[in-house]
Amino acid sequence: MTKPLQIFMEYKVKEAEIESYEAAMKEVIQALPEYGASRIEWFVAEDQPHLYVEMFEVPTQSHYHVLKKLRRSEEHSLFRTIVPYIEGGAENIHCWAFQRKE
Repeated sequence: MTKPLQIFMEYKVKEAEIESYEAAMKEVIQALPEYGASRIEWFVAEDQPHLYVEMFEVPTQSHYHVLKKLRRSEEHSLFRTIVPYIEGGAENIHCWAFQRKE
């Protein structure tokens, strides 16, 4: 049985846009399970201003690659809503997949 992948997404939000970003993210988080994401967590850094991290699990590498592409897309009707709030735009949404070690 394949173990789920742990996904980390990290990006900085423009200071003036934090309130709008956080409002839009509530919808993004609600939609993530439709793309296979589970155990969704959302953080803001204590020691780096306006740095946000999302962590969640997906069942396969295929889920990861599709979700990474969609989240960094400016075409997707929901996911593009946060792009204007990200410093540097969609290309500055950093995304990594990790396999859990026992």
